[in-house]
Amino acid sequence: MEDLPEALSAEIVARITRTSDLNSLSLVSKWLYTNEAYQRSTLCVGCGLCPAREALTSLCSRFPNLWKVEIDYSGWTSDCKKLVSFRLISAPEITSSGLLTVAVGCKKLSTLHIINCDKLESKEWLEYLGWNGSLEELVLKKCNEINQYDDLLKFGPGWMRLHKFDFETKFRYWCRDNFDPLYNAHNPSRYDFCCENLNDLRLARFGTGTEVGLRFLLGKCKALEKLFLGYVDGLNDNDMIALSQSCSNLTSISLRLTVQFYDFSSRTAFTDDSLEALANSCPLLEAVELTFYGVSTAYRSEIGFTQRGLVVLLQSCPIRFLVLNGAYFFNDDGMKALSTAQCLDT
Repeated sequence: MEDLPEALSAEIVARITRTSDLNSLSLVSKWLYTNEAYQRSTLCVGCGLCPAREALTSLCSRFPNLWKVEIDYSGWTSDCKKLVSFRLISAPEITSSGLLTVAVGCKKLSTLHIINCDKLESKEWLEYLGWNGSLEELVLKKCNEINQYDDLLKFGPGWMRLHKFDFETKFRYWCRDNFDPLYNAHNPSRYDFCCENLNDLRLARFGTGTEVGLRFLLGKCKALEKLFLGYVDGLNDNDMIALSQSCSNLTSISLRLTVQFYDFSSRTAFTDDSLEALANSCPLLEAVELTFYGVSTAYRSEIGFTQRGLVVLLQSCPIRFLVLNGAYFFNDDGMKALSTAQCLDT
């Protein structure tokens, strides 16, 4: 193949999609080894990456045009100037200094997923990405050392560029982290920044205090289209009303709720007031999931929603997809109302 025109040989290599075939091809000749490496744009690396620091430096040198790397291992460094997507999964030895190296070295990084990494004590990397980076998608899940107050607020102006944000703690919400020691009710500017480009928001398994924490996002995301709230402790109708008034483009909402304590009573976080706010202000809403966990059939009043509130939502919005789990308030009359919903498909 060395005698073929460069453009033709490059086209032949580009048409080979199986990784095993590409690896075999690179062993045929030195020319094919170089050509295949130059065209490789994505790479998935597993537990064979050892020692990680030297191995990744070698990988970035061999594959100069990488734009996406997925790593399921620990310990790395990078200077991949073309890298735009990076996923770090179950890497117990990764530290903040390592992530800072990524932030500084990968100027075009737009997607960052960090999942189940517990040694990220310092957050200079997050602050650097917020002030100097170009992140559009940020996923932080099951990382014990990242909290919703000081740490995520350090992201600063980075919130303005984000299109997708996913935050989930490792434990259930009753491992509370719902107090911001620096919050001043008379000077709430600590939470006064813009996230108007955020259109996909997922929050799960943590507690948030009154007027503080990640609940501030719910009233600021004017471009929001997809919302997932899973077992977030401390939210109430005021948050959902603020959301509906700000997010007229909302098309999908998923609420996974469990019983909490409100005014000396036990119930789920939201009531019919939330459903009515969505019905009145979200004319594009077409996908709804309502899941209730830990509610007994003997205590149906612990569910804050009623059948009437759900019917109002169905009659007001063009809902095509509806998922109900543990919705013990829903009966035969509710099924009749579903049969009259003009847009409902599933």
